[in-house]
Formats: sequence, structure tokens, C-alpha cells
Amino acid sequence: MDVFRIATAGSVDDGKSTLIGRLLYETNSITTDKLEAIERASQRKGIGFLDLSLLTDGLVAEREQGITIDVAHIYFNTPKRKFIIADSPGHVEYTRNMITGASRAQTSVILVDARKGIIEQTHRHYFIANLLRIPYVIVCVNKMDLVNYSEEVFTKIKNDFLKLSASLPNTQQQIVVIPVSSLHGDNLTTRSQNMPWYTGEPLLTLLESLPVPAARGSFRMPVQLAIRPRNESHHDFRGYAGRVSSGKINVGDAVTVLPSGRSSKVTGIHKNGQEQSTATDRESVTITIADNIDISRGDMLVRTGEEPTLKTEHKAFICWMDSHLLDTVKSYLIQHGTQRIKAKVTQVNFVQDTASLQQLAPSEGLKMNEIAQVNLKTAKPLPVDVYHDNPANGTFILIDEFTNNTVAVGFFE
Repeated sequence: MDVFRIATAGSVDDGKSTLIGRLLYETNSITTDKLEAIERASQRKGIGFLDLSLLTDGLVAEREQGITIDVAHIYFNTPKRKFIIADSPGHVEYTRNMITGASRAQTSVILVDARKGIIEQTHRHYFIANLLRIPYVIVCVNKMDLVNYSEEVFTKIKNDFLKLSASLPNTQQQIVVIPVSSLHGDNLTTRSQNMPWYTGEPLLTLLESLPVPAARGSFRMPVQLAIRPRNESHHDFRGYAGRVSSGKINVGDAVTVLPSGRSSKVTGIHKNGQEQSTATDRESVTITIADNIDISRGDMLVRTGEEPTLKTEHKAFICWMDSHLLDTVKSYLIQHGTQRIKAKVTQVNFVQDTASLQQLAPSEGLKMNEIAQVNLKTAKPLPVDVYHDNPANGTFILIDEFTNNTVAVGFFE
């Protein structure tokens, strides 16, 4: 059974937590003791229904304020598929949380309040889904019960969102817009009788039927460790351990070591003490090659003929995550794969206003949660891919070398 990863986004009071809670409730994914606790909490609040939003607003501060602050990972399954929901906050103050929460998603579920329509935060949520090249975007127009299940209201919001999506560069996303009521369960797991004019699938049916997107990118394996066992039975063994970040490699394939550029042939692939003929993305393996080449942590194995460009100057989008402003004079550490070297942001080209979708002139330095296109210079050449072509090898983080804090997450252009 495959695993499908979902990132949710919505403004305050759009009903995102209720929608997730309803999905869990309808798929029998709530334990009896937790359901009883939610019933008691709902009674204490003095409401006459089961407040399913309490299932996901796990932090005390979230429950008190009625907002989502932290990224929570929620697991549930149906007979057809397993799901992992990254429930991310929707407010601009937590943009960095939205990006980290959505970074591995295969679909983005964006909620829109039927009474408010497309607002600035909707722009922000969709911009992030677009920036991260999430293949599927499902827009749930929620609280349709509060607009008398109006087809006219829904159609206007749908057209407004499609117009918004056409204004951004990644037009290959599959976009579906669904009218729902999280509170009453309309069009979540079964088609609503209140909206006979909607002929599409309910949300859960759609999530179960979307194809799992194929992994993008050629073979890349950042080397974590060179293995030389100290025993007689393996006295001449030399292997290179790492996690395949993308692509596939077979025994007999020609590989090139970067940054040295030296090539050899794969003679063995080992995993959990067993030999296998192939390694694919996200597998942790040890690879042996035919020639004795100086390989150490930070190097990268790639298939010969599919080498990425080695360069020291890069263009990238970054989301600034630190409370201190970005300093273009200061050097940082860049972590790319298993390589960690010094780097500088030499120029901020523009700051992306995610609400208006305008590109703004940079100010003195990036502030927390701001997204910008920048130029980077690294101390040594890095074997990077454009994020659109290879997400696994197209990402990086910036680290403050004095505090060791992660100050930015980035995507190579």
C-alpha cells in the first residue's frame, strides 16, 4: 500500500483543523479514549456538537487561541492508501513553518472560506505550493453551509483561484476545486446531497485516486561514510555508505565521483548485510566500485553521463528563518547533501511579496519569513541540480556558523 503525503494550508477560522478532524472521524482513525476526551472538551466549551478541530490543535496555545502554530504530522489510512498530513499554520508569521511542512508533500489542500473568497493568505499558500512544485493542488471551498450551498458563490471563487494560478510560472500543477462543509461533512468522504450541482468526486475519493507522482531526478548519492571493516573476513572491503537521494543505480553501471570527476563501475550494492542488484531513491545502501578512488564524506556518486554542473555561483530562492536580519557581508555555512562549506549571499535580487505576488526591491536585509531570490557564492564548487528538475538535490539550508542555528532554507534555480 503506497503512502500519500498531504500538506494543508488555510487562514485562521477557515476550518482546516475541523476538516482534518472530520477526515479522521469518518475513516475511523480516532481511538475511543481520544474521542471521549474530545467529547468532554466540546462540552466544556459549551457547544452542542463534537469539536473535531481539537484533534489537530495539539498545543495548549493553539487550543486557547484557535490557531495552528506548529507543523503536526497526522497519520491515517483507508483500505486503498496510507496518508500523512503535514498540518501547517496559515498565518504570515509562520511562513517558514508552511514551507518546511509542505516540502515533501505530493498534494496541497488549500482551504478557502466561502464567505470571504480568495484573500491575501490564499495567495501566500498557493505561492508556496507553486514554489515547491507540488504536483496536485486541491482547493476546498469550505463553509458552504453558511452561504446556503450557493453554486454561484462557489463558481466565482473557483474562477478567481484559477485566475490566480495562471499568474504564476508553474502551470503544470493539476488543480481541483471542491465545495465542502467540514462541520457537516459535505463532500468530504461522500458526495453531498446539499450540492447536487457539484458532479465531481468528494475529497477523500480524490485523495485515494490521485496517482503517486514519479520521483524526479537522475541518480544522486551523497556519501556519508567510507567503510573499511577491521576484520579478516572483510580485510579488503572498501564501500561507500549513503542514502540515495534520487534516481536509481544498478550493479555494472558506470559512476562518477564528484567533485573529483573520476569514474568507475559499481561492483556491488549492500543493504542490511544483503547484496542486491539495484538501489533506488530513499534507500540507505553501501556501494562498492571497481577502482580505488579517494572518496570521503561530502563527495557525491552520480551516474556517468548524468553529472550535474559543478559551480560556485548559484541563483536560488530562500526563506529566511532567523530573527536576525540576513547580512550580505557575513559568511554562513551551506549544507547541501552531506557537504557543509562556507557560503555568502552576495546579492538579494528581489523580495517576493507572497500576498500581492509582486517582486519588491530588497531592503537592507531579509527579515524572518521573507522569501527572496538571491545570488550565492560557495567556497567550493557544489554538484547541484535545479530544484524543478531534481528536488532532492536542489535544496539546501544555510546555517549560522557561530550559533549553529538554521537561518534559511533554499531552492536552487
